[in-house]
Amino acid sequence: MEINEELVRKVASLARLNLTDEEVKKFTPQLKDILNAFSHLDRVNTDNTDPSFQPIPIRNNTRHDEPHASLSQEIALKNAHHTKDGYIKGPRAV
Repeated sequence: MEINEELVRKVASLARLNLTDEEVKKFTPQLKDILNAFSHLDRVNTDNTDPSFQPIPIRNNTRHDEPHASLSQEIALKNAHHTKDGYIKGPRAV
């Protein structure tokens, strides 16, 4: 693929960037260098390499769900400032 000013202008328009002629001249060699660096990656042999979607293996570290006694209503409401009829009273939702 040939990298020229026309391509830089097209990429800029797709990115909705308004570039001046000076900026287009400045960015053309930079885009060539960037694409050249990525072309080196295409030549790397990755036949015996496993894909790496996460840098660190993720394990599911969850506890076993074992039933146990829950809080009584008295203990659950002990620190609530506003209670009414055994429930926590919240702000009115309109």
